[in-house]
Amino acid sequence: MNKIILIIQREYVSRVRKRSFLLTTFLVPLFFIGMYVGIFFLTKKSFEDSHALVHVVDQEGTIAPRLKSNRNITYTRSNIELQKPVNHLKTMADNTSLLIIPKDFFKIRSVELLSSGKPNITMQGEIRDQLKEIVRTEEYAKLGFDIDSIRGVNDRITISAKELTEEGEAKESHTEMAMGISMALSVLVYLSLFLYGAQVMRGIIEEKTSRIVEIVISSVKPFQLMMGKIIGIGLVGLTQFLLWLLLTFALTSVATTMLVDQNDMASQVAKNSLQQDQLLQADQGFDLAAAFQSINVSELLVCFFLFFLGGYFLYSALFAAVGSAVDSETEATQFTMPITMPLLLTYVLSFGVLVNDPNGSIATWLSFIPFTSPIAMLVRVPFGVPTWQIVVSLVCLVIGFLFTTWIAARIYRVGILMYGKKASLKELIKWFSYKK
Repeated sequence: MNKIILIIQREYVSRVRKRSFLLTTFLVPLFFIGMYVGIFFLTKKSFEDSHALVHVVDQEGTIAPRLKSNRNITYTRSNIELQKPVNHLKTMADNTSLLIIPKDFFKIRSVELLSSGKPNITMQGEIRDQLKEIVRTEEYAKLGFDIDSIRGVNDRITISAKELTEEGEAKESHTEMAMGISMALSVLVYLSLFLYGAQVMRGIIEEKTSRIVEIVISSVKPFQLMMGKIIGIGLVGLTQFLLWLLLTFALTSVATTMLVDQNDMASQVAKNSLQQDQLLQADQGFDLAAAFQSINVSELLVCFFLFFLGGYFLYSALFAAVGSAVDSETEATQFTMPITMPLLLTYVLSFGVLVNDPNGSIATWLSFIPFTSPIAMLVRVPFGVPTWQIVVSLVCLVIGFLFTTWIAARIYRVGILMYGKKASLKELIKWFSYKK
């Protein structure tokens, strides 16, 4: 046991002290914050640059005055001959178009939109919606309906989705929040298991090719070396996760404060976004704080910690076996693809099947299979999962980890000293059957 602890300490300290670890730990949060700020500015600039100027040639005569300019489009009525603006359209500024409304517009319901380039999709949608509203108003008037009365009809519907607790009380379900957290956990766990499992494999390949392992293996057993590397790199991953969360939270708070304090950030985009949020809250009664409180955060954190560790140990053992069987990362591809397919399948299903039916038979069975439960169960937890299912899933995951570690250790003890020979599935089975 002392030797395993020494290996864990060596793996942890050597990797944490690496410049690459420090750079990755601090640059990743900065990258995401930079991306967050960049998206904000680019979105703002995109809306500003996409503002269109539309010259309207109204041959029908009553349409142009009814077109309303807004943040996306400015309409100007053209009283000059049609040929002149057409000839000068190429020389006009970008996002300048010519809208030609024919005399029989209400009959044919068709217009022409001329532009020097490809017209903006948003602009086309705005023009189409306004023309549809004009046609609708005209038809209502012909039928003798009071347009103001029709527009004054309130047809908003609010669905207050609630779930019954074990005590029989009804509380808001906030399914949207659960779906968002589930998909975020799916991405996080998938990338983490693959990233840190590959680090275990890469570390073993490096030591094997440099022949350092021959010296190390003279002092410790292969199983002790494998477990030390797996646990040590796993602790590095957890340390990096914790630092990422703290730094991201701190930097996000600072960046958000700076953006809010700047006067020029009060752009039309932000105003429209705020108005949409207010409408959403008014129409649907959505409360972000209440939605977050509907999630059992303590249960979620405990489950994340346990299932991440269980999944990491399981897949890292398999990656360790692969690393011991090959001499380069290129050769490892033929073995890593099959062992990561269950993880990839669950990751893909999490965006559709699992979040849409978290308590269905597919989601339930996937959360019991050790190779798929690290993602499947974490996707289900925000929606509420019976405690017995979480316990059974964890027991199955532990059993799966012990079984895969036993298999990996038998391959590892032989493969770690094999050089210059490409391993095949038949060869791995032979290594597994060797007696000590």
